[in-house]
Amino acid sequence: MKNKLFVLSILILLLILAACGSDDSSTDAAATDSESETSEEASDIEVTALETDGNIIATTVALVEIADALELDLVGVPSSYKDLPERYHGLPEVGMAMSPDLEMIRSLKPTEVLTVTTLTDYVEEPFTEADIPATYMNLESVESMYEEIRSLGERYDRNEQAEALVVDFEAKLSEIEAEIDDQESPKVLILLGVPGSYLVATENSYVGDLVRRAGGTNAIDSDLEYISANTETLQQTDADIILRMAHGMPEEVVAMFDQEFQTNDIWSHFKAVQNDRVYDLEETRFGTTANLAAVEALDELVGILYPELAH
Repeated sequence: MKNKLFVLSILILLLILAACGSDDSSTDAAATDSESETSEEASDIEVTALETDGNIIATTVALVEIADALELDLVGVPSSYKDLPERYHGLPEVGMAMSPDLEMIRSLKPTEVLTVTTLTDYVEEPFTEADIPATYMNLESVESMYEEIRSLGERYDRNEQAEALVVDFEAKLSEIEAEIDDQESPKVLILLGVPGSYLVATENSYVGDLVRRAGGTNAIDSDLEYISANTETLQQTDADIILRMAHGMPEEVVAMFDQEFQTNDIWSHFKAVQNDRVYDLEETRFGTTANLAAVEALDELVGILYPELAH
């Protein structure tokens, strides 16, 4: 790939990445047909919202799922091609996480709008200018997600539900630590792709954090979450395993990865490729921000890293 095209594709990838793991939607933000319809929807929602919870809006799929697990009522949800919990079917959509519909949000008179810290650069200014009460949830790692869950539980009197989620994960983590105690740590290269390009995920990314907790060693050492790197550099890592994450348009990205690995001869020299240890991670379990599928994701990663321990 020529340098200028590569740089352009990386810039595009970084923009798309900010929205991944939250809704990954390729559709336009939903909006009402008229001002009167918007007012009617907002009025109806206000009636159904629990007074003790207020009017809460969640702007990413991961946050919607957390709200559902905590039994929180919402008045607005993100626009997404992913299925949302049944509890929130029929609620007004407030657009994509990276570019929310501010008019729709304001019409719902929210007491709190939940977003994520990875989108701060994109939504903080418009939220502030529109006087929207936004809370930035840190879902950049498993540990930070469960801290945020506990905080939400305390704020909305859902301590019991929050603690149940945390205990479930901690039990799984203890089980995994016992399983892998005597295992040799494999070196893992993680690729994050969108149509046309890919980045390399480090230990500081969410999936990188999961790999570390599952006993793997990241092939790339960096203080950043994601970096760009050429294939020659990646080959030198001598990774035992390659994990491929597909986002935005998963089927298209998997096809892109397949073509790249088949047509670019350098991949045939990677140890992971030669040993048939290249795996595609399913998007709903392996997003770019932490989500409640972390327990299942960890279980799957242990099976990938240590096939003899597969459940």
